[in-house]
Amino acid sequence: MTTFNRTIIPDAIRTNGATPNPWWSNAVVYQIYPRSFQDTNGDGLGDLKGITSRLDYLADLGVDVLWLSPVYRSPQDDNGYDISDYRDIDPLFGTLDDMDELLAEAHKRGLKIVMDLVVNHTSDEHAWFEASKDKDDPHADWYWWRPARPGHEPGTPGAEPNQWGSYFGGSAWEYSPERGEYYLHQFSKKQPDLNWENPAVRRAVYDMMNWWLDRGIDGFRMDVITLISKRTDANGRLPGEYGSELDDLPVGEEGYSNPNPFCADGPRQDEFLKEMRREVFAGRDGFLTVGEAPGITPVRNEHITNPANGELDMLFLFDHVDFDCDGVKWKPLPLDLPGFKRIMAGYQTAVENVGWASLFTGNHDQPRVVSRWGDDSSEESRVRSAKALGLMLHMHRGTPYVYQGEELGMTNAHFTSLDQYRDLESLNAYRQRVEEAKVQSPESMLAGIAARGRDNSRTPMQWDGSAYAGFTAPDAATEPWISVNPNHAEINAAGEFDDPDSVYAFYKKLIALRHNSSIVAAGEWQLIDADDAHVYAFTRTLGNERLLVVVNLSGRTVDLPRESTELIAGGVTEPDIILSTYDAPHTVVSLANRELDPWEAAAVQL
Repeated sequence: MTTFNRTIIPDAIRTNGATPNPWWSNAVVYQIYPRSFQDTNGDGLGDLKGITSRLDYLADLGVDVLWLSPVYRSPQDDNGYDISDYRDIDPLFGTLDDMDELLAEAHKRGLKIVMDLVVNHTSDEHAWFEASKDKDDPHADWYWWRPARPGHEPGTPGAEPNQWGSYFGGSAWEYSPERGEYYLHQFSKKQPDLNWENPAVRRAVYDMMNWWLDRGIDGFRMDVITLISKRTDANGRLPGEYGSELDDLPVGEEGYSNPNPFCADGPRQDEFLKEMRREVFAGRDGFLTVGEAPGITPVRNEHITNPANGELDMLFLFDHVDFDCDGVKWKPLPLDLPGFKRIMAGYQTAVENVGWASLFTGNHDQPRVVSRWGDDSSEESRVRSAKALGLMLHMHRGTPYVYQGEELGMTNAHFTSLDQYRDLESLNAYRQRVEEAKVQSPESMLAGIAARGRDNSRTPMQWDGSAYAGFTAPDAATEPWISVNPNHAEINAAGEFDDPDSVYAFYKKLIALRHNSSIVAAGEWQLIDADDAHVYAFTRTLGNERLLVVVNLSGRTVDLPRESTELIAGGVTEPDIILSTYDAPHTVVSLANRELDPWEAAAVQL
């Protein structure tokens, strides 16, 4: 087995088409969900001091960038994605001094800190929103305020400006008696959308971003940033609004229409992102900008991440984590591997000349990938499938993201009752679909939440086998804010840290490979055996060097597909196994027999 020590990929071979790649082309980002990472004061919630205390663990893993989900002051309606003060830390997580300490200690270890930025909307408790309730206040036009539909009593059913629904259930409009009008909220009613058409809003956002960069952070991950530009008619009316020239969408089974076609990637999206780049990042070096991008196609990803266009460094696209369901996420379907490969191929080929890709299968909004597309029914299959899924993702071209606990093979929570959940989206969806619209049975809905609910990724980080998994002290006065996964006694960092066969050890190898292999960091990507239902295979090529990646995403032994077989047959007698989910001699035998064992995956030098 080849071993690696970290090196810097020379600029001469860090090529992205004709464009030299920046530092993050061979970097790995680690996402931290602060409230579930490490609690140091016994209140059941993770905090900034907890993150600082675990920096050595993260440095050992080898990651380069830590992305923190929001730690700003917030009422915590949506676990911090509803911000009431952008320039302060919520007391749940600590203080600005704690943030400064985290930055300093991370930088000592060569780790960059990227903060989550939510500027499509604020909390309804933000001072800007409170001021906007007064029509005579300078902030009056900082949000999307609209009157009731003509002929309807304000605040009564049917009086909403249009039929748009919120992604968290119910109407996307909420009535404010103080102002006598409705405000738009694509998410929770406590998350009113900012009006980016107003230059004063944009100036305030850019000033705040500069304040944080001046404080020492290294960039931003921008939540739903592609929803900031709304489509309006010539008179500024939204689709479906009374008198609008734009049509609304037909209502869905829950009684509302989807605002996405009119709020995602709107007509001024590029303009706003370019302005942000000029006003915030011009003259700064070493930063990272990542946009969460609902509604963005691979072609648009190429445009937005093309350095020549001066917008963002990379985007999170969602087709690959949205397609395995029957219409709604609460009706999950088994993985259609050929369909998944087609989506991933679309991402990769769109940026083969310019632009860049982000690589992820898990985050704070997704279930645990080993439970979703792997097999967590036994310890052996969990470890094998977690490694296979990791190798599959990290061997693509782009920047990989590791969500906390993914490097341990953490699983879904496997909750069985509604009262175990804390997530606003899941609880609202149950009420909407089961109790109000009656479009899904309680049993089906609970099964859907158990499989796809966001709380699956939000259970506490599993540091050890103690009562609360080392997340908080075993004798803490307050239990963790959400239950610890019962399997923490078997799956935890303490048990995996020194185990050479663990998922953690395998992720260290994956990360080191990206740091040290020019072909992994910069090579061209090409899908092969596209229609095979069990094996995901592709090649990476850089100059005269070529890698074959083969991944059996099933729990049974399968034949190696045709194109992969032909590539190996045309190579050396004994393949050079760069990395495998089994030991190298085992995989050499497997490839010689033209087959792959359950969850066997390998990167092979051709």
